Amino acid sequence: MRTLNDILAISSERKGGETALFEGFEPSLTAGEISQIPDDRWLAQMTRSIFQAGFNWKVVDSMWPGFETAFRGFDPGPCAFMDDVWFDALVTDKSIVRHGPKIRAVQENAAFILDIRKEHGGFGRFIADWPAPEFASLLLRLKSDGSRLGGATGQYFLRFMGVDGYILSRDVVGRLVAEGVIDKAPSSKKSMMAVQAAFNTWADQSGRSLKEISRILATSTG
Repeated sequence: MRTLNDILAISSERKGGETALFEGFEPSLTAGEISQIPDDRWLAQMTRSIFQAGFNWKVVDSMWPGFETAFRGFDPGPCAFMDDVWFDALVTDKSIVRHGPKIRAVQENAAFILDIRKEHGGFGRFIADWPAPEFASLLLRLKSDGSRLGGATGQYFLRFMGVDGYILSRDVVGRLVAEGVIDKAPSSKKSMMAVQAAFNTWADQSGRSLKEISRILATSTG
């Protein structure tokens, strides 16, 4: 496995230098900032990421004010106890994307957030306290305890909330395969732990964040 500096050299050559490589790059939020994000915003972004998965992102973005109204500001309390009347109204509501299983996922994720709130005081506190070197375990937790938050959906959800982490895009996976970390896109706990170990090694070598490493890997191939 190459050092991160070796991979950075490849990326810099491909992109015209390190400055160009990180053009437009925004650092992740601090733990303190993450902990202060209200639970309704976590549920809102979960929902947005779920509805964007496999769909036109621009359509969801253009309809988002309708989502905010239809789901009552994504307050986890009411959403978790959604009754049949509300659900039936949502699946016929033209102001949102009418996808029954994804609408149901909002209710299920609201219940997930409420469970986390009981234990940690808030979903933001739960995420802020999760160690970056165990990011893969956080992704697995979202997949197991949340609804429709596995794979890229969970990764993008955390990225959009400002959490330091990686996106296992095709290009990032391509570099991980080239470095012998995995032999295909990770789908098991074992392969995700191998990915995390590689990111941790590169982080220790460089002092860079997971998000920075992800950018370097993504721009080194493809």
